[in-house]
Amino acid sequence: MMLNISRRIVVLLIFLTYTIGNIVAQKSLEQAKEVLTNDEAMSYASIAISVKNVTTGKNILNYNANKSLCPASSVKIITTASAINLLGADYTFKTELLYDGEIDNEGVLNGNIYIKGYGDPSLGASLPQGNKSTEEILQLFVQAIKGQGIKEIKGKIIGDASTFDNAAVPPTWIWEDMGNYYGAGCFGLNINANSYELYLQQTSQLNAKPQVIKTKPYIPNLLFINELSSAAKGSGDQCYIYGVPYQNTRFLRGTIPIGNGEFVVKGSMPDPAFTFASLLLESLEMNDVKTSHLATSVLELTLLNNSQKLKKKKIYTHYSLPLKDIINATHDKSINLYAEAFVKIIAYEKTGIGSLEKGLEKIKEYWQSRGVELGACFLKDGSGLSPKNAISPQIFTDILSILANDNNMFKIYKSTLPISGEKGGLSYMFKNSPAKGKIYAKSGYMERVRSYTGYALASNGDWLSFSIIINNYSCSPSLARKKMEKFMESLIL
Repeated sequence: MMLNISRRIVVLLIFLTYTIGNIVAQKSLEQAKEVLTNDEAMSYASIAISVKNVTTGKNILNYNANKSLCPASSVKIITTASAINLLGADYTFKTELLYDGEIDNEGVLNGNIYIKGYGDPSLGASLPQGNKSTEEILQLFVQAIKGQGIKEIKGKIIGDASTFDNAAVPPTWIWEDMGNYYGAGCFGLNINANSYELYLQQTSQLNAKPQVIKTKPYIPNLLFINELSSAAKGSGDQCYIYGVPYQNTRFLRGTIPIGNGEFVVKGSMPDPAFTFASLLLESLEMNDVKTSHLATSVLELTLLNNSQKLKKKKIYTHYSLPLKDIINATHDKSINLYAEAFVKIIAYEKTGIGSLEKGLEKIKEYWQSRGVELGACFLKDGSGLSPKNAISPQIFTDILSILANDNNMFKIYKSTLPISGEKGGLSYMFKNSPAKGKIYAKSGYMERVRSYTGYALASNGDWLSFSIIINNYSCSPSLARKKMEKFMESLIL
């Protein structure tokens, strides 16, 4: 009898300790929220916060949690969570090398070479780690062609991006972004993250014009209208490249610092399928395969009413690294192109139509089927670059809680997220904080917008999903980040 009473007392003490701990933690969160929302820099801001215990499903903090705000790159959480659920963590993108026509006894191909893309955004890119570079990809393709006994190509080298639609960028992206590397469009065939390096010659005089030297890789037919000027030493990269997909004219505006060396900025390719075809043609010539010096794309041929519908034979198929690795890079470096590709490949795999609209439709259908209320979800892209995205924190925490209740999925997905004080976009935060290593989250940032969305490990061992979004703060972006960092520290207490 005494033993049973003792056990009841122990259970009661554990329950009381847990309950009191939760009450103390909730009070700490409330206090942190009050400090943040009453800050002078937040006087004109819209703030929304949701914190949820993923085990119990209980909302711990609800401050405007159902209010739709612009979350910037936190949108990637919805996109990547959808991709890993709908496609699988080990899904791989493919890119095919094909030819039509016949190869004669002399090794002459009386036909064309095709590079058929299936949306791989990482093809030839520097990330994820272990990925093959553009140069390595080109060598693989050249060797595969030579392996067929081909010594000369009488036809064209054709880039085929037709797996995805021709709307390479979402309609709500802004002019200031699209010509720069982070605004690169998403095509059915991508290469080198659809970006190039632009080399500029610095000048020693203020307000003088830096000259364009070259691009790497070389982008055929690209024309720069140079309106740059030189600014003070240490002023940094203030150069913006203006241009849109499929158009070869680029305007250079803004400034770069004075100096006597080369200064490098990054821009977006206008037509990666055509660029890839041109690069392969050049590599073939350098490796003793003669060509007709004709590179083009399926889109260009279609516009010329010369679409290629001949029977094709496969030479080689290249596969990407697993989706989980590409998601890891997407989170760590906030790569917009990768997120947009996830939306389109979901659409292609589920409907056969690789479009943004179909992809967003499938994403919403999926989370609604999992019980997530999406009335406050207004998605305009997959990356968060559109200023017209609006989502509530509650949607983020609901989705993350669903993932957390699948042990295998939680382990994989959590490992792809930046970690406080250690990895990715949170590596420079929480360095000397008790929250170091205990927050796994994606940040979002654009002008007057900051957000953080992810998981936090509370002191009692419970995992919390959280999302905090602030629009229109009146302090500097770095100060807004520090204020939010203080709030997030209270999550782990």
